[in-house]
Amino acid sequence: MNRLSVPDRVKIVAALVEGSGINATCRMTGISKPTVLKLLADLGAACYAYHDAHVRNLSCKRIQCDEIWSFVGAKMKNASEEKVAQGWGDCWTWTALDADTKLMVSYHVGQRGAYWAKKFMEDVALRVNSRVQITTDGHRAYVEAIEGAFGMDVDYAMLIKLYGNPANPDTRYSPGEVIGTETVMVTGNPDPKHISTSYVERQNLTMRMSMRRFTRLTNAFSKKLVNHEAAIALHYMHYNFCRIHKTLRTSPAQAAGVTDELLSMESLCAIMDAAAPADVAPVV
Repeated sequence: MNRLSVPDRVKIVAALVEGSGINATCRMTGISKPTVLKLLADLGAACYAYHDAHVRNLSCKRIQCDEIWSFVGAKMKNASEEKVAQGWGDCWTWTALDADTKLMVSYHVGQRGAYWAKKFMEDVALRVNSRVQITTDGHRAYVEAIEGAFGMDVDYAMLIKLYGNPANPDTRYSPGEVIGTETVMVTGNPDPKHISTSYVERQNLTMRMSMRRFTRLTNAFSKKLVNHEAAIALHYMHYNFCRIHKTLRTSPAQAAGVTDELLSMESLCAIMDAAAPADVAPVV
């Protein structure tokens, strides 16, 4: 992988961020699978560090949070104890999206319990510099996690969807039809007009379309947790800094004031080799 040219790295990364699988990327670029996986792992770690260092001191007004399910190796019900110890089983990605700039403020890969909710919301709190309004779904783990991370300095509401009974409960795959919503004011004074999770739920679709390993009902799932985490880090780096959002006409990072320039694919690949993430040159 260290001998790959910049054009080869760009070709691999461009394929991955557009939703191509590892094997398809290998066939399109003519580069071996171990090399592609090594590049993904190293670049994913660099992207995570870049996000952690740069996506801070944000002036967000409204943040929407959600969790998206996936699995590594096998679904939890099919994974042995030995494989679970190796990272197999159900895997959840916690996401916090700025509703105004569409910036992915924070993401965290783990399970869906209170411990992971606490870690996730503490990270969100460290990245904002003002009072925010937060909307989540009805997952109860958020309540204590947000209180612990923000205290009373937050306006927090839950949007709980109410589902009708499915016509064929034994064969259905998608959730039942939404027949209504229930709003619960938890902390502070949330603006009812902005109690919504629509943007972050739309981001779930973007994830599934941009990462092959999130495609359901296929064999494209992640086989190793480290590759799963690296793919997510690469996806959000590209989404925040390199990809122009259609409605914003800039990248989310530009809209949020994190950067003044759009990051090129070459600069994205150069992050891995840079002595410090801040030295990466954006598009001129």
